[in-house]
Amino acid sequence: MKRVVITGAGTINSIGQDFSQTINSLREGRCGISALKFKDVERLSIKIGGQIHNFEPDRHFNRQQLSLYDRYTQLTLIAADEAITQSGLTFNGELAASTGVVLGTAGGGVSTSDDNYRAVYEEGKNRVHPFVVPKLMNNAAASHLSMKFNLKGPTFTVSSACASSNHAMAQAFQIVRSAQSPVMVTGGSESMMCFGGIKAWEGLRVMSKDACRPFSLNRNGMVQGEGAAIFVFEELEHAKRRGANIFCEVKGFAMSSDAADIVNPSKHGAARAISQALKDAQVNLEDVGYINAHGTGTAANDKTECAAVADVFGHHADKIMISSTKSMHGHIIGGTGAVELIACILALKDGVISPTIGYVEHDPECALDVVPNEARDAKVKLAISNAFAFGGLNAVLVLQKV
Repeated sequence: MKRVVITGAGTINSIGQDFSQTINSLREGRCGISALKFKDVERLSIKIGGQIHNFEPDRHFNRQQLSLYDRYTQLTLIAADEAITQSGLTFNGELAASTGVVLGTAGGGVSTSDDNYRAVYEEGKNRVHPFVVPKLMNNAAASHLSMKFNLKGPTFTVSSACASSNHAMAQAFQIVRSAQSPVMVTGGSESMMCFGGIKAWEGLRVMSKDACRPFSLNRNGMVQGEGAAIFVFEELEHAKRRGANIFCEVKGFAMSSDAADIVNPSKHGAARAISQALKDAQVNLEDVGYINAHGTGTAANDKTECAAVADVFGHHADKIMISSTKSMHGHIIGGTGAVELIACILALKDGVISPTIGYVEHDPECALDVVPNEARDAKVKLAISNAFAFGGLNAVLVLQKV
């Protein structure tokens, strides 16, 4: 099997409009959660989120493009442009023919759906734009990314709620590792920042009205965010031959299903995904120094995840730093695993552990080192990125310092 490394990374989210800004915000523990601003927000009971403010689509796309691009697609293309530019790759000939795109999203074109339902049901219009369907479909971002960069290899979208990005990146990793292609572009995006998007989540009664405080005893729910993160996964020798800058190695992955409950997580399913990912990576669990937790800030998720980590790692669990960057950028749903992978890159490449901000009070059911409130300098050899979705779907990636 081939070894797989990351040679390009790009993002846009509420704590940074590019990779560098995001890295700096993770170092500083900067919070990107603020008051929501969009039509009819006053009708919501939840009025905060990790919304990207001061984002002007007209600066990035022309009028014709905007007629085709939902906000989640716009964010994807901005992040992809940064990642591919950073990688130094140009796609033509055989490389273009073999390189594909695997992206994750849960909702796809939610803003487009919201706008057009409003037009038909509220405003009484009898016609919608002819491109509504290609604009809102979940594979729109992957398709437009492939067209923009001439990527003709395997291209598709994975939709598995909050684990979508990790599932997508796992598929891209497998394609490169199995030598089907030397390069794949992967990651995920989400933007549910509209009235309908937030109103639907309000119904679940899992949202906080004031802050995201993962692992803190006084936590009271998740906070939604938006954003995209895109990466270039490349076969190691291919990257070396062209002198590419390597961020880290993708070492292994695993996926599992709880087969238990549509919303309540199971520690057994999560633990199985973590342990199988370590087995797939062929690494010692004692070498794991950092876990980017799913850490939503809900009581059920946080204590279940901590219990799963304790079950897998035993006494070593106390020596692992585990943090949730959702406390800064919010829960980006289908795109969250991709944005959170940046924290793993920061830990492995720069030796900086992103903090769990907003932490106030110790919870005995989350009695691990959750890196409260301030980033930490530490040498880390292996990092894990957890994603646990509604529906009981779990996806875990293992990354290694190069």
